[in-house]
Amino acid sequence: MNPAAVSPLPEAVQRVAAALQAARHPHMPIMLDDAARTAQQAADALGVQLGQIAKSIIFRRKSDDAAVLVITSGDRRVDEKKVDALVGKTGRADAEFVKARTGFSIGGVSPLAHAQAPVTLIDRELLRFEVIWAAAGHPHGVFQLRPQDLQAFTGAPLADVVQVVVS
Repeated sequence: MNPAAVSPLPEAVQRVAAALQAARHPHMPIMLDDAARTAQQAADALGVQLGQIAKSIIFRRKSDDAAVLVITSGDRRVDEKKVDALVGKTGRADAEFVKARTGFSIGGVSPLAHAQAPVTLIDRELLRFEVIWAAAGHPHGVFQLRPQDLQAFTGAPLADVVQVVVS
């Protein structure tokens, strides 16, 4: 038996579950047996394409120290210059900043239920998929949704925020 199934969900996952429930989302978080700290680990554990993993990347906006959340497809890399052009100059966010602003640890940052609402951008590449998976507040926690759900939950715009893919 999966111990995660019988023990209470971690507090951060409970916050995500409550947000999903409030939004009447049909899919609650599930706890994976193994950690899914990277998009590849999550895709492997779920048996889905890498691009179906919605990665949550946090940047630190330099002008006001705001958290900037970029939700991107797991098979793409964020183009920081494109993000900066949309939200202002950003820099890397360290683990302490991420935890303080989002309430989540790196490797489990959910796209919703943040401690402080971030500036959010959604990678339009996620629309390639009917179903995507996102972190649920813990390295073992994930939940299923559609890209349109992500927009509805966050109110964030779709944007071109990834590096050009060269075939």
